[in-house]
Amino acid sequence: MRVLGGVALLEAGWIAISNFVPGARGKASPDGPGVIVAGPVERFAPGSVTPFVAGKCYLVRDEDGGFLALHRKCTHLGCSVPWNETERRFACPCHASAFDIHGDVVNAPASRPLDLFAVTIRDGVVRIDTSRPIRRTVFEPGQVVRA
Repeated sequence: MRVLGGVALLEAGWIAISNFVPGARGKASPDGPGVIVAGPVERFAPGSVTPFVAGKCYLVRDEDGGFLALHRKCTHLGCSVPWNETERRFACPCHASAFDIHGDVVNAPASRPLDLFAVTIRDGVVRIDTSRPIRRTVFEPGQVVRA
């Protein structure tokens, strides 16, 4: 019985740690710390928003097939911003800021879009570099990475 209790405790500890350690949930990347190997391009349907808990980001594939990695932090006061699939927007629960699928502001008080993370596509695989958020003041189509 003690052994089962110990195993359960270790498993619970791993689950807790895996939510906070980058790369603990998902594939480790040879590209360096902070790089998430999101998966093959075809895994992400056009118009989809995929959360990456370890990277604190969302991978957006827009309707045209391009990719953006958006930081989960609201640019107003830093609250975590969930994706609302029904409304097709990110809605900040703290002060009602809202952002469209590209992270552009659709409802204040946030005054600028969600920050980005660099996305690369190599050999048909999407990678997100979460080591440094990229601050932006406006959404520009050139920020979208094409396969």
